[in-house]
Amino acid sequence: MSTQAPEQRVVIAGPSDQLPAPSTPRVRVSWLGAILLGMVVPVVLLGFWQWGATNGAFASSQLPTPSAVFGALLELIERGTFWSHVAISLQRVLVGFAIGASAGLVIGSIVGLSRNASRILSPTIQAFRAVPSLAWVPLLVLWMGIYEGPKVTLVAIGAFFPVFTTVASGFMHADRKLIEVGRAYGLSGVSLVTGVLLPTAAPTIFAGLRLGLAQSWLFVVAAELIASSKGLGFLLIDSQNTLRTDILLLAIICLAILGKTTDYILATIERRTLRWV
Repeated sequence: MSTQAPEQRVVIAGPSDQLPAPSTPRVRVSWLGAILLGMVVPVVLLGFWQWGATNGAFASSQLPTPSAVFGALLELIERGTFWSHVAISLQRVLVGFAIGASAGLVIGSIVGLSRNASRILSPTIQAFRAVPSLAWVPLLVLWMGIYEGPKVTLVAIGAFFPVFTTVASGFMHADRKLIEVGRAYGLSGVSLVTGVLLPTAAPTIFAGLRLGLAQSWLFVVAAELIASSKGLGFLLIDSQNTLRTDILLLAIICLAILGKTTDYILATIERRTLRWV
């Protein structure tokens, strides 16, 4: 009797039979964790600041301690002047940014959609963009006086150029296939812009708005050099003249906090808007 070996079946596993590769777990950071991570660098800087102010390398008039700056804050609050400085600077930035960003959106859209408009307007606008902010101050004073007009106008100038540049670039580089599809569905003019171009260029537009807002905070300091008696820019110059370095550092910190806060608000609007695009 012959003994036969048991039949062996060879099974080749296909892609559908293979076990899925283990995926790398994504670490989700809560909003509290994100805040704590964002506070790491400020805390480290605060430690270096305290160390530099107390190790004898700087005189107290050159680099006051963080507690001295906090004392200056309490002093200005007790005088009743701190919040008025913050409020007037914030008002100038928001009004100037609204005017400059609106003009940048409109003119940037025209330049981005029309090659002829780009040839006519872009060279002149880019030339004015190279003019330093302080160079506008004497001219604005001659034209508008020393009140709020020149200050808000200077902030608007600072906000205009980043918004104009990014909006024009976003529209120029929009996907032409999407534009053709929109036209095939009968869209033209304003309906084409709102229905196709704006959703396509929305991330670029918001990037320009955030740059314009940051530029507004830079220009407000120059704006408040124009015969101001209030504002964080005025506080910087006044504290320099009176050798109050603690108030000077306080003004710088306030500008940083306000700039970050307004940018965060605009970034939140951006995230929520882009969900619907």
